Amino acid sequence: MVQELLSQSQIDARLYPESDGKPMADNTVQFRLITTIVGGLSALFQERDDVFVVGDLLWYPRKAGTLTVVEQSLPFSQAPDIMVVFGVENKDRGSYKQWEEGNIVPQVAMEIVSPSNSKGEMEDKFRFYDYYGVEEYYVYNPQRNQLQGWLRRGGFLTEIPQMEGWTSPLLGVSFSTLSPELQVFAPSGEVFGTYEEMVVERDRQRERADGAELERDRQRQETERQQQRADSAESDLQQLREKLRQLNIDPDSLL
Repeated sequence: MVQELLSQSQIDARLYPESDGKPMADNTVQFRLITTIVGGLSALFQERDDVFVVGDLLWYPRKAGTLTVVEQSLPFSQAPDIMVVFGVENKDRGSYKQWEEGNIVPQVAMEIVSPSNSKGEMEDKFRFYDYYGVEEYYVYNPQRNQLQGWLRRGGFLTEIPQMEGWTSPLLGVSFSTLSPELQVFAPSGEVFGTYEEMVVERDRQRERADGAELERDRQRQETERQQQRADSAESDLQQLREKLRQLNIDPDSLL
């Protein structure tokens, strides 16, 4: 038998696959929320080269073969629906291998619960994020319109008692479930929108801008017409004054 010789990249691909075989979303609601939040956060930090915002990317905290007994009881990796990492380069990645990123732990993770997520699976996710040092963890259940959050205090993720209006210390965004679906607000107060909503708003702004430009053009043309009428009247007056002088009549004596 000829033994297959694998390159290091092939070995890594087997040890650290870039896909867990699961879809990013199980339904349109989950997909819309993930893309909206990832897109909004990406826009929020677009001028920062040291903030990495991503959705559904596998995070490997430890190299294979280096796991402690406790770590062996945890999932080997997780792919948070939304993940934010401060202090690393904002670039494309096939996965997030923590040991290749200065051992920087993703600070924020968020999960959008789908019908396929079991209670045990969500508990495993929490244990994973708690153990490996996530600073802020959020879970939103669209079916219940319920948002839960945890903040790291004293080395452990501690539940945030009141999530309505909560502002993330790291992200600066606020959350609300007063509407039928989770809303995320930028520090400016602007709500994160879907791509479709942003296109509609952009078109509205263009229409308003075009309307304002048309009004400015109309006003400019009206000003020009008034000036032309004034110039014409002044010209007629000067011609009349000249004719009166030719008749030896002082125009000023008629005033």
